[in-house]
Amino acid sequence: VQLQASGGGSVQPGGSLRLSCAASGRIFSIDAMTWYRQTPGKQRELVASITRRSTPLYADPVKGRFTISRDNAKNTVYLQMNSLKPEDTAVYYCNGQIKTMPGAMHGMHYWGKGTQVTVSS
Repeated sequence: VQLQASGGGSVQPGGSLRLSCAASGRIFSIDAMTWYRQTPGKQRELVASITRRSTPLYADPVKGRFTISRDNAKNTVYLQMNSLKPEDTAVYYCNGQIKTMPGAMHGMHYWGKGTQVTVSS
C-alpha cells in the first residue's frame, strides 16, 4: 500500500492551495483518512480527519479555513486550504487507516511522504 501526496507549494498569505493524497496497492477498504503537519523541532500535529462516511474533524487553528473531503471510489483524500497564514507553513502528511483484506477488524495506518506548504510574502 502506498499513499502519494501532492499539491504543496508556495503561496502568499491569504492564498489557497489544495492538497491531494491517493492510496494505491492492495486495498480492501479505507476507514479514516487524516492530514497532519509538522514543522522543524515540533511534533507532528493533526490538521483534519475524515471518516469513511465523510464526517470531518478539524484542529482548532484551521477551522473555518480548511476543508477536508474524500472520494472513496478513487481512494483519495483532499485538503482545501483557504486564507492561508504564515503559521500554516509546514510539511503536510497524509495518513490512511487501511484494511488490505476482508474480515480485518481494524485497518493499519499507512503514511504518505510529506508535501511542503510554504506561506510567505
